Amino acid sequence: MPDQSIPQARTPDTVPGENETASSQGISRRRLLGTASATGLVLGAAGAAVGYAAAPSEAAAPLTSLGTDRAMFHGKHQPGITDGLQARGHLVAFDLAPGAGRKEAAALLRRWSETARRLMAGEPSAHDDTDVARDAGPSSLTITFGFGHSFFARTGLEKQRPVALDPLPEFSSDHLDKNRSNGDLWVQIGANDALVAFHALRAVQKDAGRAAKVRWQMNGFNRSPGATAHPMTARNLMGQIDGTRNPKPSEPDFDQRIFVPEQGEPAWMANGSYAVVRRIRMLLDDWEKLSVKAQEDVIGRRKSDGAALSGGTETTAMDLEKTDAKGNLVVPINAHARITRPDQNGGAAMLRRPFSFHDGIDADGVPDAGLLFICWQADPLRGFVPVQRKLDRGDALSQFIRHESSGLFAVPGGAAEGEYVGQKLLEG
Repeated sequence: MPDQSIPQARTPDTVPGENETASSQGISRRRLLGTASATGLVLGAAGAAVGYAAAPSEAAAPLTSLGTDRAMFHGKHQPGITDGLQARGHLVAFDLAPGAGRKEAAALLRRWSETARRLMAGEPSAHDDTDVARDAGPSSLTITFGFGHSFFARTGLEKQRPVALDPLPEFSSDHLDKNRSNGDLWVQIGANDALVAFHALRAVQKDAGRAAKVRWQMNGFNRSPGATAHPMTARNLMGQIDGTRNPKPSEPDFDQRIFVPEQGEPAWMANGSYAVVRRIRMLLDDWEKLSVKAQEDVIGRRKSDGAALSGGTETTAMDLEKTDAKGNLVVPINAHARITRPDQNGGAAMLRRPFSFHDGIDADGVPDAGLLFICWQADPLRGFVPVQRKLDRGDALSQFIRHESSGLFAVPGGAAEGEYVGQKLLEG
């Protein structure tokens, strides 16, 4: 879990409403947000939106910015990469059905893209909507699509398979379940409302129809927006602030680290990115037996505020040479935060955008919990791989975690108006 903070991006927009009349069901979502805009309650492209609908009792009930925030489907990059961490997430991989090929895959991506566009705008699915999200706004929903290594052989597109999609090397810390790894197609869903996220998951699964079947599916969560007194870097299930050194879009080299350039190869991956997905089990019973001081030494940062053990605040540069009165390094040589620093890995960097998970308690009473690690980079061989190799050789955190599944996916650039995700690959 490399020590790198998630940029925040929120763009509210209007949400189409239902067909009910105001007298029987209250003001529709379309009228609600339209009224908010007209009265100056929508605070610009990067602000929050607050509107009020008349409930059956005529009491004022707010639709907060949590529901009205909207990510855009069409754009240079797919949504769900630079957007802020969402409270709920679902990851799902599909394998194409026997006999399904390029034609069926193109039709599926066309259906998925239209469904994503509608749901991210707060609209129902085009067909057989379940009404699960009927009362909600977009809630920052993002739906992101990617292709696995096996997809290209299944569709006769081997010549278009990127070199960067070659299988990841084996690591000594891996205990991978092949049934929960890889896949022909990958979908990432995130939203700030659990029902909105679930609604999207069901819509994507239904759209797959006979073209593809689910290979594996995982559920995750993060802290809800507004749960802290002020915006802060996320905490993981170990209680550590996690994501301090994430690259930020404001940095001049952000795009070249995270996205494939417009003139990159293959051409269909222009403005896309590569996602490494790992289910990392945290051995919480063992971890929680450690003292706070011992936990901090494993990570290399204070648990309270995320500051480096060498001093300062969370964002203060780590002093790797600082020693204590006995001459010992203040940040231990095998501390996780030391090992994952880009300047200790040839400048390797990735944009981490994870979800925590908890899938119950094992028969022996051990929690099945940890991190759905998702990282984005222009080339995993220059991003994830060198850092993970370094961690594999001596990370103090390794005895408290276990990598249980893995996947690598090529995520093409965003779809332009009138296009679907992956169209340049499937119709090029």
